[in-house]
Amino acid sequence: MSDRPVFPALLRYWRHARGLSQLDLAGAADVSARHISFLETGRARPSRAMVLRLGASLDIALREQNAMLVAAGFAEAFTEPDPQGFSPAVENALRVMMDHHEPYPLLVLDRGYDLVMANEATGRLLRTLLGDAADRERNVMKLLFDPELLRPFILDWPQVAGAMLSRLQREALLDRRDLGPLLSALCAYPEVPGDWRTPDFSAPSEATLELHFSYAGQRLGFLTTLTVFQAPQNISLQEMQIESYFPLDDATDRLCRMLAGEATAPAV
Repeated sequence: MSDRPVFPALLRYWRHARGLSQLDLAGAADVSARHISFLETGRARPSRAMVLRLGASLDIALREQNAMLVAAGFAEAFTEPDPQGFSPAVENALRVMMDHHEPYPLLVLDRGYDLVMANEATGRLLRTLLGDAADRERNVMKLLFDPELLRPFILDWPQVAGAMLSRLQREALLDRRDLGPLLSALCAYPEVPGDWRTPDFSAPSEATLELHFSYAGQRLGFLTTLTVFQAPQNISLQEMQIESYFPLDDATDRLCRMLAGEATAPAV
């Protein structure tokens, strides 16, 4: 038997999390189902190449592939540079994206939904809504849930907040992100229903979200999308998310352009 029981447990965990049988995983990784069985029981030890092959076949995040390598007795394969220390090429790409998205907000978030970078449109909108409190919170989820920050401006807040919480719960389960403290903090805000703590995975996970808010007596709205990097050798970049906001109507478009000095204020 293997003296490294952690790797077999991790392999079983990820196979079950992905809803795969041993035969399914064997086909995806181009190995025999018997070998998968031996790896999961500890009767066989994987090579470093096999750990990486299985991690790729299971579509596991690079951080978790590193954990599997360590559990199997190997060194980590993927680097985790300082998220504030992007390479010049990556930083330039992000700056170009942020500039080209003006006058609409665009944010770069880390794995815990903390703000890493944002374009000027993001700052303008937050300062318009929150004034001096615009820089109080760097976590975008807490910004949405806090009754002293963006929450009072958001229309249909229960639907928006419920969708956000469901997204976090899925990510915590499927990708093993360390989101427990954030989930607890969000559920602790006033008027957050207690049953929201129990994940409901029967609801579909949407790739986009409509965010409507009240400003100057008008109903304004954005369509938000999340984009991720495909950077197979870099943990920090793989975990970054780019959140882009697109106006849903002319009034919202005029507001964004007015804040940027491109148009007059929307009629109230």
